[in-house]
Amino acid sequence: MKPLTFVIILLMVLSNFQKSQGKSISFPFHPNIKNRKSNIEPKRRANQKWGFFAHQRINRLAIFTLPQEMMPFYKTHLQYVMEHSVDPDQRRYAVKYEAPRHYIDLDAYGDSATYKLPVFWNDAVEKFTEDTLMKHGIVPWQIQLMKFQLTKAFKENDAQKILKLSAEIGHYVADANVPLHTTSNYNGQKTNQIGIHGFWESRLPELYFNDYDFFVGSAEYERFVGKRAWETVRNANSALDSVLIFEQKLNTNFKETKKYSIEERNGQNIKVYAKDYSKKYHQSLDNQIERQMKRAIKMIGDLWFTSWVDAGQPDLTILLNFKLSEKQRKEDENEEKSWLQKLFKARDEN
Repeated sequence: MKPLTFVIILLMVLSNFQKSQGKSISFPFHPNIKNRKSNIEPKRRANQKWGFFAHQRINRLAIFTLPQEMMPFYKTHLQYVMEHSVDPDQRRYAVKYEAPRHYIDLDAYGDSATYKLPVFWNDAVEKFTEDTLMKHGIVPWQIQLMKFQLTKAFKENDAQKILKLSAEIGHYVADANVPLHTTSNYNGQKTNQIGIHGFWESRLPELYFNDYDFFVGSAEYERFVGKRAWETVRNANSALDSVLIFEQKLNTNFKETKKYSIEERNGQNIKVYAKDYSKKYHQSLDNQIERQMKRAIKMIGDLWFTSWVDAGQPDLTILLNFKLSEKQRKEDENEEKSWLQKLFKARDEN
């Protein structure tokens, strides 16, 4: 692991244990929706790192696709579902098998991989072995597993697990909708485009999020979760050529001094893609990021709703006043401490 990467991860994990001193997060893009404070105390503030920025907003918007029987529970704990959407990224350098859950390198399996790879995990293990699958990423199978776990949590009326799993399945669904999560060339390292991963999924959403139309309709029941997961990966991968080729073409017309700029964040000067360069790349993609974010929002809402229906549509009003017990808080704290103690190298996508 590069020294800078280690420092960033170290500071990120340590920040989980600091007491927040800031103001509540506001969301100007939905001024008519009042944020209700979750009874579960948030552990971290939004990190502007999709990137953390996009993951949190995708989860938030998914809540408003839910039916009335579900929405009050999720709105009450909106802050928790948002902030814990980034937990899988927070622990990817500390939990050995976490990183492969975020992607799948389809190019490792040859042409038409999404049609040839088994939909279900056991069939895939039998055909390729678990080691091979873990080496190249398992996001479509991870989504199926988490849907099963979320259904079980609903059946058990386990509010803590419902919220934790809802937040985290949202993360994996969002990742499955990112084209660069479907290739071994995940950060442009094979095409001399290093940095394009963070450019596409962090820089552009931060710049243009308020311009997007996120109306996706109401959550719907999904009968074939496995098929939906693979269709999602296939759709994202079909956009990959545009992601890479358009940036390559744009790069030939920009001097290095015009491609990047310096911005101040949290008291530090950092190198970012310049706004003019970002604007031209965003225009060339023709609303691609908006489309992928909308697909993620809709799919997350659909899977939350499907899990609830498959659990027998339990009454969630009895969980509205749920609060983490002291024991549960301690367990969460110990888990996060363990992330710091077990840091190891995983592929860096930014």
